[in-house]
Amino acid sequence: QVQLVESGGGLVQAGGSLRLSCAASGSFSINTMGWYHQAPGKQREYVASITSGGSTNYAESVTGRFTISRDNAKRTVYLQMNSLKPEDTSVYYCYADHIAVSIKYWGQGTRVTVSS
Repeated sequence: QVQLVESGGGLVQAGGSLRLSCAASGSFSINTMGWYHQAPGKQREYVASITSGGSTNYAESVTGRFTISRDNAKRTVYLQMNSLKPEDTSVYYCYADHIAVSIKYWGQGTRVTVSS
């Protein structure tokens, strides 16, 4: 059974930092991993991604503030979030792409709240 478990969300003041983690388990080979976020009443939006080879990509809104990384041995992806803003408040979902077929697995989400 495939499972992605996120951790690290919470409440932080504007300008602060949080580090999200997402560990994948189950019998599948992973290609790209990454993060989306979804604010109340809005669509899920892309945040960042990282390939199995370490190539990264970021949404313009987080470039320079967030850093994505992964540990392939631990099948874990991280999102270091610095200089947080109130508009970063959202539920953050990690995902993992199956390496062979077009399947995207999702975590359950972790809430990030940034107070002003």
